[in-house]
Amino acid sequence: MKATAQLRQEIDGADGILQEARRLHSKMRHLDYSLSESLAFAPFTLRINELKRQKKAVILAHNYQRPEILFGIADFVGDSYGLSVEAKKTNADIILFCGVKFMAETAKILNPHKKVLIPSLEAGCSLAESITVQDVRELKAKHPNAPVVSYVNTYADIKAESDACCTSANALKVIEAMPGNEVIFLPDVYMAKNLQKLTKKKLHYWSGKCIVHDTFTREQVLEYRRAYPDIKVLSHLECTSSVIGVSDMAGGTSDMYNYIKNNSAKRFMLVTECGMSDLLRARFPEKEFITPCSVCPYMKKINIENVLWALESGKFEVKVPDETRAKAQRALERMIGVGK
Repeated sequence: MKATAQLRQEIDGADGILQEARRLHSKMRHLDYSLSESLAFAPFTLRINELKRQKKAVILAHNYQRPEILFGIADFVGDSYGLSVEAKKTNADIILFCGVKFMAETAKILNPHKKVLIPSLEAGCSLAESITVQDVRELKAKHPNAPVVSYVNTYADIKAESDACCTSANALKVIEAMPGNEVIFLPDVYMAKNLQKLTKKKLHYWSGKCIVHDTFTREQVLEYRRAYPDIKVLSHLECTSSVIGVSDMAGGTSDMYNYIKNNSAKRFMLVTECGMSDLLRARFPEKEFITPCSVCPYMKKINIENVLWALESGKFEVKVPDETRAKAQRALERMIGVGK
């Protein structure tokens, strides 16, 4: 009898995994994932979704994440702004962030009484690491009448030194909402130069760069335009001005999504991290996406295995000192108050 019960349990388990594989395949087949490839992820996604229910956890995933995370386990998928809003609204006891460290910090700042987990401590950010608190204080001393607007791609201690935060989706609105005629904008130099063309305010900026968007060139975009004359080019604001100048649209990842959703064109080129094209190919299978791929090595430190480990072990928990958190929260609340 025991052997029969055990066999029945094994059969039920196998059936559950096969059903999960079919669910994954239905979502990822537009990315050329086979059913057998989906089957390899199914035991992980099945267990993670079970643990979410048991532990009252929510998973937030940035647009650049791997497909099995975006379509297999994420409760919310979006850009930094959208995920910040969802982090603030959630009733979950645990927030597990499939993104980089500054994003998980943002979730903790907005939810001080919730447990926030990140699956890998190696999920950093070249922009966030490009500036220190001392750098910010020196800029403030040089420009004492200029409020500080920090891109959300910064760590908590930098946000705490800022008057407001912004994302690529609402940076211009936040800048325009600041008092006075000058603003210190941190830390992305290319974004600052791109925004300077859109505002009459004088922007004082830092020299930080994103290692993903710094790789794209104007010549690369023009070469694709020659090959595909009907293409619509969408570039991230973290790209150089020369790339933005030969693009049809410049903005954040949510801007790209909305542009494609509302545009009748059939072929698009996304000048941003590769994961965004994966997301859009699955959401808009009737459209074609040309991808000059550049991978964020930090985002890809998050994978299905360490997500499962994080839920099982409760690691790695993100913590922000109370004084830093309170100051950073004010800057983030101003960002959310401005909206997109």
